[in-house]
Amino acid sequence: MTRETILLVDDEKEIAELIEIYLKNEGYQLLKASNGLVALELLQNHSVDLIILDVMMPHMDGIQACMKIREQNTIPIIMLSAKSQDIDKIAGLSIGADDYVAKPFNPLVLMARVKSQLRRYKQFNTRRLPNENEIQIDDLVINIATHSVTVDDIPVKLTPREFSILRLLAMNRGIVLSMEKIYQEVWNEPFMESKNTVMVHIRKIREKIEKDNQSPKYIKTVWGIGYKMDS
Repeated sequence: MTRETILLVDDEKEIAELIEIYLKNEGYQLLKASNGLVALELLQNHSVDLIILDVMMPHMDGIQACMKIREQNTIPIIMLSAKSQDIDKIAGLSIGADDYVAKPFNPLVLMARVKSQLRRYKQFNTRRLPNENEIQIDDLVINIATHSVTVDDIPVKLTPREFSILRLLAMNRGIVLSMEKIYQEVWNEPFMESKNTVMVHIRKIREKIEKDNQSPKYIKTVWGIGYKMDS
């Protein structure tokens, strides 16, 4: 069974190692970053279910990182801080954090908070939202509001870029999109002969949503041009 992935963002080595021990003992998969900039880069390339985010860090602190994450992502964020005043907690929660834990803390309490946030987030994502938030193609359902994907009602974990590519193709059903078009729309930068980048991401998406990669049901290749999803 695939367990949830936690992104731990903290530059204090001793605290990060302590939290890592408890997370792994609970069976969670773990990604680690020492500042907000590294965390944002990891989020672009990995599917994450929850973030534990320290406030005081170099290069980009937790407040800045939280605000940046919330521009595109709704996953739970638990903030850690040596500041325990109510005003500090209010500041953290007001910029998008879901929970706030003051240092020093009991690791068992933190694990309980992690489980609680994951449970709430899972329940939120499994609710049926209005149809305008969803794109359904046969058994594939793409929820634009929650950035979630299911196939045969089974959740599929996509990275943010993989989701953006799938959403782009689904919103242009019946239209062939060139690799150049896909790259420019998703990466928001000039194409610069990045064919392999798009191809690799399409392959990874197919591995997650298709039953037969040799005969894909959802994402079709139009040789010499690009990709499309049938209407």
